[in-house]
Amino acid sequence: MSCEFPTVNANQDEIQQIFSEVKTIAVIGLSPNPSKDSHRVAKYLQSVGYKIIPVYPKEDEILGEKVYRSLADIPEPVDMVDIFRKADVVPSIVEACKARGDVKVVWMQVGIVHNEAAETAKSAGMKVVQSRCAMVDHRNLA
Repeated sequence: MSCEFPTVNANQDEIQQIFSEVKTIAVIGLSPNPSKDSHRVAKYLQSVGYKIIPVYPKEDEILGEKVYRSLADIPEPVDMVDIFRKADVVPSIVEACKARGDVKVVWMQVGIVHNEAAETAKSAGMKVVQSRCAMVDHRNLA
């Protein structure tokens, strides 16, 4: 859990816009374990039509998709990065998003907040969602 309260966060209209515009989601920390939140959320997003790209230090395939070791290794465009890692690594993930130049959204799952990194992402033109579940928010819009 994070000790920070999100001071930078998308509102409901922005979240709706995110889900209507995003096609490809890199999931940082996507576990191969079906009982883990990252797996359940990614599987749900995949089931409703989003292209999921797993980023995980092990495994070759998760949810039928090739696994990459880092965001920089992904050869195709990425619209959104969904983060299932501790808050202390968020700044490096945001820097990797900036380096790619194609990431439009940085999404930090429930309990993950890093306001400084969120400000950095926002200043670079990305939308930011903190401490929210992409699956829950998508279901609530449906």
